[in-house]
Amino acid sequence: MNEQWIYQQHQQYFGVVAAGLEKLAGDELSQLGATEIRPGYRGLHFEADVKTLYAILYASRLLTRVLAPLCKFDCHSPKYLYRRAAEIDWSSFIAEQDTFAIQAITSHSAIRHSRYAALTLKDAIVDQFRDKTGRRPSVDPRNPDRAIHLHIERNRATISLDISGGSMHRRGYRAVSVEAPMQETMAAALIAVSGWSAERPFLDPFCGSGTLLCEAWMRACQIPAGFLRKQSGAATLPDYDDALCLKVRQELNGRIQVPKHVHIEGQDIDFEAVAAAQRNLAVLPEGDRVQVKQADALKLKLSTATEIVTNPPYGLRLQDRSGAGSLLKRFGDTLKQHCAGSRVTIYYGEPAMSKELGLRPTKKHAISHGGLDGLACTYELFEGLGNRRGKPAN
Repeated sequence: MNEQWIYQQHQQYFGVVAAGLEKLAGDELSQLGATEIRPGYRGLHFEADVKTLYAILYASRLLTRVLAPLCKFDCHSPKYLYRRAAEIDWSSFIAEQDTFAIQAITSHSAIRHSRYAALTLKDAIVDQFRDKTGRRPSVDPRNPDRAIHLHIERNRATISLDISGGSMHRRGYRAVSVEAPMQETMAAALIAVSGWSAERPFLDPFCGSGTLLCEAWMRACQIPAGFLRKQSGAATLPDYDDALCLKVRQELNGRIQVPKHVHIEGQDIDFEAVAAAQRNLAVLPEGDRVQVKQADALKLKLSTATEIVTNPPYGLRLQDRSGAGSLLKRFGDTLKQHCAGSRVTIYYGEPAMSKELGLRPTKKHAISHGGLDGLACTYELFEGLGNRRGKPAN
């Protein structure tokens, strides 16, 4: 193999992102200093020098993983995959005492099954260790020390090292959670879609364990997404520069500042959810300044124009056994009658449910997450809206 890997030769990397968030993630990467950003399968290709790479790994709110490509080659058979993989000196990335895992994706290729492709690559790695030392690292698919990614598309293979340090959606503030918590990257994306800035009050009336509140607070205070992570995922690279990484983190931490007049508030009808949100917020710098209270979203009354961003419960929990209609319909009536001048952004895990709100969205944003094709809708609550007959959303 070449003395240098692709990421070293060309400073090229790949950011994994949920479908529908490519534009937002591309803007974020550009703001963090990345260049030559272009779409790829399930994410974005980009170029970044080492300092910028460390900043992306520490500060990105939307990427779930970052991959550093090692090599690319034509691949028409498992035997050739094994042979090319065996040419890599895996001791540069994995120690005998380490555990590792392989994620493989195949499409439109002679090797049709991703599991078989992953098994072939795994065999090449462990056989190399056995031949050299008589011992081999173990496979741990859940919590590996090293993660390797294999992508084969149209018989073209790319082997990459996952340098995320685990999924980047795990911020570290979720000490407690309640039923079906929203993933952190999804919450950050919903806030970005809303267009909220810290100058306007922020409210989540169905806050659950507070993921949206935590993400709003981190965004308002410029707290890096990786602030609570102990170590950078880049430490898995053989050319990792610990001093530079520490300097980048210190520079980004130096920008943390709590705006004087920021107002972020959450509420939930469930007392346990309120307690969980308060505990999670307390993990963040001055996060206890976020107000969380027990309240019914259907009794919401706002006197100030507010940014409402929320992910209401759905499924069985939406059904109102009293026969008064769905929770979403009643919430829509509340918004029309008591929240004039505000703006609302709602994420629907089931897009068809957006029609139940009884409001016409001014903006829609499709987002795929966890195998679900969700939808984020933004609504402008104009003055006098509650006096009109509500029109169903498209």
